[in-house]
Amino acid sequence: MLALKRLVTILVMVFLLLALLVLLLPSVRASFVGMAGTAEALYFALLIAAVVLLGLQLITENLDSTLLRREVAVREAKINELKARLYDHQMEQRTSADRPLGAPRTGTTTLPDGYIAPASSGVPPSDAANQPLA
Repeated sequence: MLALKRLVTILVMVFLLLALLVLLLPSVRASFVGMAGTAEALYFALLIAAVVLLGLQLITENLDSTLLRREVAVREAKINELKARLYDHQMEQRTSADRPLGAPRTGTTTLPDGYIAPASSGVPPSDAANQPLA
């Protein structure tokens, strides 16, 4: 997109330079009128070229502006997501710092992916004296 925008800008600058030469210098105007046939044909061709270049310039600028706005919105969303993660992490650190060292952690227990629960043997757990744990 940037290359297209630069190309259109260069074409507009070249056209502007050419148009100023035609309008300001009589010798250049005379040679261009000789190529175009009549002065009206020359000015009409300059008008058509100006309209086309102006249209290209407007389209590329609007397209570039839209793409930049979209990119900024994506980056702002990413920044907000990172800020939310940082806030959650800080809140978690504060709650863990407020809790005494020996206190059990409370929360949701999550099992790792691929965890397989041990098969129960049907025998209840017992202590060293083979007494069932109640």
